[in-house]
Amino acid sequence: MKTYLGIDVGSISTKLVLINEQGQILAHFYFRTGGNPIKAIQEGLKKLKNQIEKDNLSVQISGVATTGSARYLAGVITGADLIKNEITAHAKGTSFLVPDAGTIIEIGGQDSKIIILENKVAVDFAMNLVCAAGTGSFLDAQAFRLKIPIEEFGRLALSSKSPTTIGSRCTVFCESDMIHKQQIGHRVEDIVAGLCQGLARNFLANVAKGKNIKEPIVFLGGVSENIGMRKAFEKALGQKILVPEYNTVMGAFGVALLIKDNPPSQTKFSGFEVSDKDIKCTSFDCKGCPNQCEVIEARIDGKVIARWNDRCGKWSNLAVDV
Repeated sequence: MKTYLGIDVGSISTKLVLINEQGQILAHFYFRTGGNPIKAIQEGLKKLKNQIEKDNLSVQISGVATTGSARYLAGVITGADLIKNEITAHAKGTSFLVPDAGTIIEIGGQDSKIIILENKVAVDFAMNLVCAAGTGSFLDAQAFRLKIPIEEFGRLALSSKSPTTIGSRCTVFCESDMIHKQQIGHRVEDIVAGLCQGLARNFLANVAKGKNIKEPIVFLGGVSENIGMRKAFEKALGQKILVPEYNTVMGAFGVALLIKDNPPSQTKFSGFEVSDKDIKCTSFDCKGCPNQCEVIEARIDGKVIARWNDRCGKWSNLAVDV
C-alpha cells in the first residue's frame, strides 16, 4: 500500500506521522528532540520501522515531507520530496480533521502561533519567536521551580478556587512574582492556576493581538495536553476550545497530507537505513560578498549531501558528492 510520511522537527519535540492514500493515520510518534535533531530524526525512523514490522504492514513510502524549525535539516537527511512551513502544515492537518475550523492556537516548546482559517485556508497568522513567556518551556520551567511534575500541572490548576494573579509577560518577572506569592502564603494550586491564566492572557495580548478570532477554536501543540491551559483559554475568550485527536502531531500530519495530495513520480526518500549512518552538520562563513552568509553543510558517511542557507545560491547550487 502507498503511504506518505510527514516529519515535524521542533526545538523541543519531534513528530512523525505515516498515512495511507485515504489520509488515515497508520502510525504516529511524539518524543523529545533532546537538543539533537539529527539523532531525533534517526530515532524516529527506527521507531517507525519497528512499528511497521510489529503491525505486519506492507507499505511503500511514496512521498516524504518535513516541517518545523529543523525542516531543512530533516529534509536533507531523509531525502524529503517537500519542505513546508509550520503555518501551512498545521492549517492543512487541522482543516482535514476539523473542516469548519476558524482559528488555530498552537503552543509548542519554544514558540507559539495563531492561525486564522477561511474555507480551510490560512488567511492570517502571527508567531511569537523571541520570548519564552507563553510557551511550553515557560510552563516546564515554572513546574520545575515548584517541584511539580508537568503532567500534574493541569489537574492542580483545575483544583484551584482562587487563582493567584501573576505577571506572566516576561519569564524573569514571572518567576520573581511567583516566588513573592509563595512567600506570602499563596497555595500551590492557586499559583499554578494563575500561571495558566497568565500565559493565556499573554498569548491573547501579544500573539493574537488584532486577530479576528473565530469559532471553532482549535488548540494544538504539546501545551494543549494541559487541561489547565484549555480552561484558561476558555475563560479568557468566553468560548469553547476544541482539542482534536492527534493534537500534538498535527504539523507532521499536515505535511503528510500535502505530499499525498501532490505526490512525486518517484520519491527521494533516503530509506530507513539512514538511521544507522554517520550524519554530521557543520557550517562555514562565505567570504564571497558583504553578506558573509553562514553556509550549512551536511555529510552522510563523510560525503557532502547538501549545502544551504546562502542567499545567492553559490554553495547550495554546487554539485555534491552523492
